[in-house]
Amino acid sequence: PGHFSMKIPGQISTEIYMTPGPPEEIDVVREVYRSFVHEGRSEREIAEDLNARGVLSDLERPWTRGTVHQLLINEKYVGDNVWNRRSFKLKKKRVRNAPDMWIRSEGAFEGIVERDLFEAAHSIITARSFRLTDEEMLQALRGLYASKGLLSGIIIDECEGLPSSSAYSSRFGSLLRAYSLVGFSPERDYRYIAINKALRRLHPDIVREILAGLHAQGSDAFQDLASDSIRVNGEFSLAIVLVRCTPTPTGLLRWKIRFDTSQLADITVVVRMDMHNRAPFDYYLFPRIDVTSERLRLAEDNDLHLDAYRFDTLDFFYDISAPVAIPEAA
Repeated sequence: PGHFSMKIPGQISTEIYMTPGPPEEIDVVREVYRSFVHEGRSEREIAEDLNARGVLSDLERPWTRGTVHQLLINEKYVGDNVWNRRSFKLKKKRVRNAPDMWIRSEGAFEGIVERDLFEAAHSIITARSFRLTDEEMLQALRGLYASKGLLSGIIIDECEGLPSSSAYSSRFGSLLRAYSLVGFSPERDYRYIAINKALRRLHPDIVREILAGLHAQGSDAFQDLASDSIRVNGEFSLAIVLVRCTPTPTGLLRWKIRFDTSQLADITVVVRMDMHNRAPFDYYLFPRIDVTSERLRLAEDNDLHLDAYRFDTLDFFYDISAPVAIPEAA
């Protein structure tokens, strides 16, 4: 909630202005911060209160401890931003810039939370792990591993009273090293059981969002449950595939896509999830004629023959899918 909208004025301007989201969402963000700092309520208590009142998150889903926690540590709410993490020039591939090229700015855009309030929340969260020794943090992680049978960033962030996954990553160098110190050696399929379950729950929400985007631009679109695809304007079919993000031990992000080439839709929308596997990172639109393999591996930056299919949002797709009225000849 309170996510910032991006407005690009004019047809060719490259300036991007960040503006606060809807007033009701801003009020929720501020309420969360006040409840956490001034009333001393935990992320779990705040989530339960919001859900009891029927207040949904920005993705139209119930709140969890993890989603409240992520809201409390996100610097965008105080107006800070980091630019130049990546660069992209026309007809050139995107490049990932070195940290010394990043530009970090306080007050880059209008914040919706007072800085003192944000810093107070940050101090409370930091103090949880600061007052713990390495062994105490690992002992808590061992207990979570014993009760859950596996570990992941999502499982850690949803656990009341445990330092956040980012705290473990910062203290021990990476989550994988923290895992190894408590005896958890995740195999690929085993490690991401929780993530896969979460993505299956998220899939219907993404489908509804895409249907709403198509309808908003005037398209006649509906979900064909028999083929698990979307039919658009009676002209083409659309399949939605959510792809899990798999960070490497060195911090790089990777995505592995599997296509069912035996029954491909006319267009496959690949939704690449962010590093936390909680929200879309970006989108790839693959026409059926261009899908020549059942498997595809993607990095953050790929060759032009792949990134030509990449989009930050689906707005352009919604626009070109809209039917156009053709006047009859006299």
